[in-house]
Amino acid sequence: MWIDTHCHLDAPEFAGNERRIAAEAAKEGICHIVIPSIDRPGFARVTELAHTCANCSCALGIHPLYVAGSDENDLRILDEILQKDRADPHLVAIGEIGLDFYLPELTRSPLREKQEFFFVEQLKMAKKHGLPVLLHTRRAVDTVLKYLRRHDIHSGIAHAFSGSLQQAQAFIDLGFKLSFCGTSTHERARQLRQLVATLPIDTIVVETDSPDLPPAWKNRKENSPLELPRIGETLAALRGITADELAEHTRRNAITAIPKLAQRLAI
Repeated sequence: MWIDTHCHLDAPEFAGNERRIAAEAAKEGICHIVIPSIDRPGFARVTELAHTCANCSCALGIHPLYVAGSDENDLRILDEILQKDRADPHLVAIGEIGLDFYLPELTRSPLREKQEFFFVEQLKMAKKHGLPVLLHTRRAVDTVLKYLRRHDIHSGIAHAFSGSLQQAQAFIDLGFKLSFCGTSTHERARQLRQLVATLPIDTIVVETDSPDLPPAWKNRKENSPLELPRIGETLAALRGITADELAEHTRRNAITAIPKLAQRLAI
């Protein structure tokens, strides 16, 4: 039974089909889907899906790519919701949060400073509310790690990991799991595939990041949680184990990284 630790089921590509997809996923052996938000308007939508789809939970946060259109009032609202709903078993993490230095404009003032401010404020909320974080780290792994150490954060997932072995070990040393998705099914992604093959089995989880980051056999518009079993089979083959073995290990690892999933799965 697979856990998709990162899926944007609230994305426009799935509009009107969210519940059907979640139900089909359950039939395909995907026992749970974690849906992170990307901005304040998305908080209500991902929460609704977590409450109406039996095999879904949500994370709330402001994605670094959406910081430009956000303000400090959005952070205040996030903090209030986290406080109000802290006992809600459907709310399992803070995310998607982090830093993105891929686009040049995001590395320059004022957006770089604003990104870092939003990231730090959300890390403080994670500490305050006792929730793990789902991290976006594109071209920003070392800076993300710096802030995790500075704010003593030791619980969560580095989503769609694409760093080096040394960076992977730094996350592991802090207590984080590393998530792999469809990008690792592309043969040209040699470094990622090597990490999948060689990292300790208790450090990895799986995701689709759908509709983004499709596997080798799909394009972006076709990527969905339903691709997770085949992604898992591909990753298991890289490790020389069965898909069932990888599903069991990554399921346990996801629950370790996001403890409230145990309550959702009645474990």
